[in-house]
Amino acid sequence: MRLAFLPRPGVRARRLDDLAPVRLDDGARATAHMAASLLLAYPDDATLAAAQEVRAAVGHLPAPVRDRLDGLAATLLTEDQRDLQARYVATFDLKRRCSMYLSYYAAGDTRRRGAALVRFVEAYRAAGFETTGTELPDYLPTVLELSARGGPDGARIAGALLDAHREGIEVLRSALAALAVPWTAGVEAVCLTLAPVDAATAERVTELVASGPPVEAVGLDGYGAGPASPGPPGGRDLPWT
Repeated sequence: MRLAFLPRPGVRARRLDDLAPVRLDDGARATAHMAASLLLAYPDDATLAAAQEVRAAVGHLPAPVRDRLDGLAATLLTEDQRDLQARYVATFDLKRRCSMYLSYYAAGDTRRRGAALVRFVEAYRAAGFETTGTELPDYLPTVLELSARGGPDGARIAGALLDAHREGIEVLRSALAALAVPWTAGVEAVCLTLAPVDAATAERVTELVASGPPVEAVGLDGYGAGPASPGPPGGRDLPWT
């Protein structure tokens, strides 16, 4: 039995040094966000096909962003797909600090999460979009897709959502780096496109890395196209590890 994809026992995240933002125009930011949205998805055949297109599209981006996105795309295209899929599940489905649902970090498994999800739905509607599929509306790749494909209004609204949940993105970056998984590069690329982390956000990131989000088990059915659950996909009730 091959277990190489499992996280190493005892590995714990720590708050990383801040990444210096990279100056991007609107078109370059849209390209970077669309590329990250595609590459951070589950590595099925569609994602691998998109990775080929990403490598051709990101060549004009500034090196810190380009190299991370191109490197992640190259990894997806060269590593064994089944191993990648197993590692993806072990990371994003089984590790609560690796959740790609942005409101989870601030609201956790509490009733406040439902209100947070409603705000995401309202934000998409304000940009003229409706969410589709089975993911909750705070799913990071979906917010990035809105930024890339939503025109000026969508980019502005998605940018506000990303800024408002920056601490969650930073906790995700720290957690992925601790596990040394390839998707770290995709989240780093996103962070490079955002404003600098201010002191208050940095303090919240440090607290969240140490203690995790609030907990109060509630149901979230009705906020996605199918049955929904708090935290990571599948509704697993796992420790903050």
